[in-house]
Amino acid sequence: MTSPAGKKDIIDEMARLRASGEAFALATVVRTQDATSAKAGAKAIVRRGGEIVGWIGSGCVQGAVRKTAKEVLSGADARLIRVRPKEQVAAPVDVDGVELYKSACPSGGTVEIFIEAMLPRPQLVVLGLSPVGVAVAELGRRLGYSLVVVAPEEMQARCADADVRVTEYALEDLTRPEQSFIVVATQGRRDREALAAALRSAVPYVAFIGSRKKAQVLTAQMIEQGLEETLARRLKAPAGLNIGAIGHEEIALSILAEITELRRRGVGIAVDEEGPAAQACGPESQEK
Repeated sequence: MTSPAGKKDIIDEMARLRASGEAFALATVVRTQDATSAKAGAKAIVRRGGEIVGWIGSGCVQGAVRKTAKEVLSGADARLIRVRPKEQVAAPVDVDGVELYKSACPSGGTVEIFIEAMLPRPQLVVLGLSPVGVAVAELGRRLGYSLVVVAPEEMQARCADADVRVTEYALEDLTRPEQSFIVVATQGRRDREALAAALRSAVPYVAFIGSRKKAQVLTAQMIEQGLEETLARRLKAPAGLNIGAIGHEEIALSILAEITELRRRGVGIAVDEEGPAAQACGPESQEK
């Protein structure tokens, strides 16, 4: 389906989709030749389902735009495509490296369209605002994450820049779990409750600031209380890459570095490597 829209409508729709956390592709006409219904500068939004909001040309170009939008939303690089009369297309790629698509439109024009993915900000969910938790939240915010802070109300003032504030460890309604990362930074304050909520969520990455020994004790206790072992094995503890970090800020750096590596390179997270967050709690302390 195609919904015509003016420039202001496109901008408003982009803002709405970004606020809702929905990924979409943006198609921009960068050059035309001969007769075309869309002109340079025209823009359209392409949603995951194929709906086009805006006008970048008739049905002669929409199929190519939808196909390319689907690819960039699935992880492919942004790309420039060229749609031209079918009799002028002898290969899938033009001599200058631009991907070619055939057009059967009688107008005989050529359209070049740049298509890029507009992905929502990844979401960093910090459970607990211990000193390391605050450092993780602050660094995550500077790196462009949408920040969700889950902590008792009296601790919320420690992090002024959160996008969302939650006072209870209820993560069932967490939006965009597949684009989220959870860091449990309770450090002795309702550890088991926070860990159980995090591990039962749909978020793939759950890391614990604390030693491997403490994490093992806590997960064993939670399994005795009914947590499935498969869920317990999801826990990354201690959190962060082992970079020899010292102090709250460096530990936060190691954790965000690990998350960045996972996001950018798809590197698997090992759960048996002693990292810097193992020392974040000092002497072993257990929740009573």
